[in-house]
Amino acid sequence: MDQGIIKQLKKIVGPDHVSTAREDLLCYSYDSSGVEYLPEAVAFPGTTGEVSAIMSLAAREIFPVVPRGAGTGMTGGALAAAGGLVLVMSRLNRILEIDRDNMVAVVEPGVITGQLQDEVSRQGLYYPPDPASLKFCTIGGNVGNGAGGPSAVKYGVTRDYVLGLEVVLPDGTILNTGVRTAKGVVGYDLTRLFVGSEGTLGIITRIILRLIALPAAKKSFLVFGRDLARITRLVAMILSEGILPCTLEYMDRTAINIVASSLPFTIPEAAAALLLIELDGDHETVAVQSGKLMRFLAQQADLLEIREAKDEKEREKLWMARRSISPAAFQLKPHKISEDVVVPRSKIPELVDFAEKLSRETGLPILTFGHAGDGNIHVNIMLDRNDPGELAKGNRAKEKIFHHVLGLAGTLSGEHGIGSVKAPYLPLELHEENIRVMRAVKKLFDPLNILNPGKMLLDKK
Repeated sequence: MDQGIIKQLKKIVGPDHVSTAREDLLCYSYDSSGVEYLPEAVAFPGTTGEVSAIMSLAAREIFPVVPRGAGTGMTGGALAAAGGLVLVMSRLNRILEIDRDNMVAVVEPGVITGQLQDEVSRQGLYYPPDPASLKFCTIGGNVGNGAGGPSAVKYGVTRDYVLGLEVVLPDGTILNTGVRTAKGVVGYDLTRLFVGSEGTLGIITRIILRLIALPAAKKSFLVFGRDLARITRLVAMILSEGILPCTLEYMDRTAINIVASSLPFTIPEAAAALLLIELDGDHETVAVQSGKLMRFLAQQADLLEIREAKDEKEREKLWMARRSISPAAFQLKPHKISEDVVVPRSKIPELVDFAEKLSRETGLPILTFGHAGDGNIHVNIMLDRNDPGELAKGNRAKEKIFHHVLGLAGTLSGEHGIGSVKAPYLPLELHEENIRVMRAVKKLFDPLNILNPGKMLLDKK
């Protein structure tokens, strides 16, 4: 990227909001995938107009632009795989409006997810999508990757709350999609097209979100079991009983062990796995559902213990432990391959059993945990990437898991997206016709292939 382009970028966003210093480039060369690509420059736009001007410049000068939120992604989606400019959206961080009467929020992409949840809750409203990184991930990144979280079993994922978008296209055109009403079917659903597109079709600069009423009551339970297959089989059984938790999380023994010190009580020694179950709603509904859940669990064999969080402080400790699993896994090995596969709920026992067998075969720690209520299981393969033998074993294990998941009628990603890390595996799940249509859509929006190239769809040789 020549100095003439850098000069023009500085003119657009101001000299303080562009950098080519190596120390700054290094800060934006990685995410949570373990992959690194050094960009040629980093810019921090503060308005939609600045984003538009940057994309117009990129279209004229033909250089790659990669939009980036907080960098919490697990698949390399926000990395400059082809060099060029990383466009950091952190200055676009305002909650523009909370319309309590119509239960709508309008936000910029740099708003932290947890901060939005806190703000709307003060007005008696609720924004349910809650990825594990909600304390620092951004709404823009959530929308770009189609993020989920523990509450998806009852409330759905990010795409279910996005009503409309303001998007800057690769040529600098500003496009507005969607509505701010409960219904709207005028024209093609372009909003849904951009949600989960990982910044390959346009750069999101404003988001209209649907909100719901804040639940009045919540109860949290931990269920410990001595048999892994049995406790994972309970997931589908609970839901078929007409019990609808707002969260239904699962952790295997390895996951339990690495966060045990964060839990507010001692883990039963014989516990092979646990379920974290939460019920929410009005007080009467929660009481009825809790009674139904306890009666159901009382009939089950092989359960070691059932605990209810006695207060909000204890509940917060449970969730702190749950959200700490992924970073705590580095106690086992210095690196990991983190997958977020999804299978039908009834197939969860087969998936976790396969992962356990694979761990024994490879000698690598493989832990499973996650959003069991919707079949979204996180499989972490722990390894040392500096050991060629372990790295090869880890990559083979990943491929075996992918093939096994697809054999169970599952999918390769529930919320992390594809990025550059999973892009080579896209043909395992999608037919050639699907990929051809996706390429045509990409070419229509981005004929010069300047917007986040090399992501989701590998560039043709």
